[in-house]
Amino acid sequence: MPDTDTFVTFHKALTKLSHSSAFIDKKRPQKLADLTALCAQLLDVDRVSVWQFPEERDRIESEWLHTADTASGNKSSLYQSGNPEYFSALETERVLSVHDAQNDPRTRAFTPGYLAPLNIISMLDAPVFDGARLSGVVCLESTHRRQWTLPEISFVVAIADTISLINTYEAWLDSQRALEYATRYDSLTGLSNIDSLRSRIDHLAGKIERRGLGSLALIWIDVDRLKSINDGLGPQVGDNVIAEVGRRLKKLSVPGKDLLARIAGDEYALIVRNHTMRDSLELTASRIRQEINKPIRLTGHAINVGASLGICHLPGDCQTTGDLLRGAEAAMYNAKQRGRDQACFFDSSIQTTARSRFALENELRAAISHHTLDVFYQPILNASGLKVESLEALVRWQHPQRGWLSPIEFLGIARNGGLMYTLGESVLRRVCEHWQQARNRGITLPEISVNLAAEQVSVPELPSLIRGTCREYSVPVSALHFEVTEDSIQGDFSSLTGILEELVADGASLSIDDFGTGYSSLSRLKSLPFSRIKIDRSFISQLPDDEDDCAITLSIIGLARGLGLSVVAEGVETKAHEQWLFEQGCDYLQGYLYSKPLPFERLMDQYFTPL
Repeated sequence: MPDTDTFVTFHKALTKLSHSSAFIDKKRPQKLADLTALCAQLLDVDRVSVWQFPEERDRIESEWLHTADTASGNKSSLYQSGNPEYFSALETERVLSVHDAQNDPRTRAFTPGYLAPLNIISMLDAPVFDGARLSGVVCLESTHRRQWTLPEISFVVAIADTISLINTYEAWLDSQRALEYATRYDSLTGLSNIDSLRSRIDHLAGKIERRGLGSLALIWIDVDRLKSINDGLGPQVGDNVIAEVGRRLKKLSVPGKDLLARIAGDEYALIVRNHTMRDSLELTASRIRQEINKPIRLTGHAINVGASLGICHLPGDCQTTGDLLRGAEAAMYNAKQRGRDQACFFDSSIQTTARSRFALENELRAAISHHTLDVFYQPILNASGLKVESLEALVRWQHPQRGWLSPIEFLGIARNGGLMYTLGESVLRRVCEHWQQARNRGITLPEISVNLAAEQVSVPELPSLIRGTCREYSVPVSALHFEVTEDSIQGDFSSLTGILEELVADGASLSIDDFGTGYSSLSRLKSLPFSRIKIDRSFISQLPDDEDDCAITLSIIGLARGLGLSVVAEGVETKAHEQWLFEQGCDYLQGYLYSKPLPFERLMDQYFTPL
């Protein structure tokens, strides 16, 4: 058969196999079995195997082997240390056509332990890729001498390319699963998050409305005393308590249990379907409290916590997802006001509170839309506490009736209302306005740190938004320094890296904020383009008297030095704090010892004068 006809025959067979729905639906081992079997059949070869590089790349491991007698995924390994010529040839030549494998310089090292015992005479290897990276090889081994033809070589390369496409597709699926997990689940507990909770309530409420049947209740669970545990035993113990409570609630079996979610911080929510009579819910609430009240044993301590619960019905108390969430949360706050560690049902008296929070959300939404949020600035000084090196921008809201509100009073409402991204955009715009106003007075402000929420750093368009806003106010991106909390870097790593690296490429600098209170891994930290670590104020407040806080702070400073990062200590309030941090080599200091957050005009009057 002429080479052209042979080429067409081979590729028709591969196309027919790889594009069949039966093949596409198979799992990876079955796909490899089909591809290697086709290769062995059409090329009349004794052995066809697929090998891959492990992460260490010091060897290749067989993933699948097809012979005349068997086909299996049993593992075997060939190490680079004993076969350097072969591995070098794979990297440089990629396709290896070897007619005399036992004597060829590239493969003869395999002869004593592999080729000779199996009577392998000729080999043909084609590369498998993962993206642009060589990730493995398809290997044909013949027990009689072969001069590999061009159609045969082309066909084996096509088989390898098909496996490369499988690798690419599987990597895409893995990234989608990781992204789905990051966007739908809580990283600490593995439970569903607030977005998943909203979606589930929307779905169930829609079914109830369409059928005119059924009911659900939402139980909002707030763990009592967690703040005192964080303050007294440290945030890591607090995190362990949160995780343990999550595990207990997950295991708990109660009538009508549907979705359990961690909403934020120390708060959970449980959907109960159909079993929504008051007596049944009271029993469920009692069992939840009993489970949480059991002592939690951590680091030699028996920790006791309680829980305040709020319960709201749909459709009995409300009609929409937002109203159900607000109603259950308002009932929970009512339980706290009554003395904690109890459950409270939503009623008309609580409705006023819920409406108040709903009104506050609407007013916040309007404030963001009308650009009436303001920004105060807290100086960050050098280690001696004498020179202002930079400023941190902190959002403030002058409410028409309540006066100035700090972030703790409205960020939770913004997060629950899905307003964090637009709130962050409003803060950035205000910072750029102030920078421009200072510049018009002949003053160049030092670098300004702006906080980025998790809801911002997960959006690919963020760098473009920042560039556009800076351009609008003639502010160089290099004038800004963005602070990201540890918990904000738990999403899809590839996407997150791209977003942060784009910000740095535009000229911005990056910090890890509140370091030591979240869940970032060192591998992520060293791989992301941060230039600064900010030590959370919870580790500073008891310096230098608390040995644990001293040890933690010293370890963070040492870690930063090892990674080439500078360090900012937040919450510096006493001369003792300042002296100890200065002696330990902390680079920058921030806190009430120097200044509380100031409105823009007071900042200008107090720290800056026109050139």
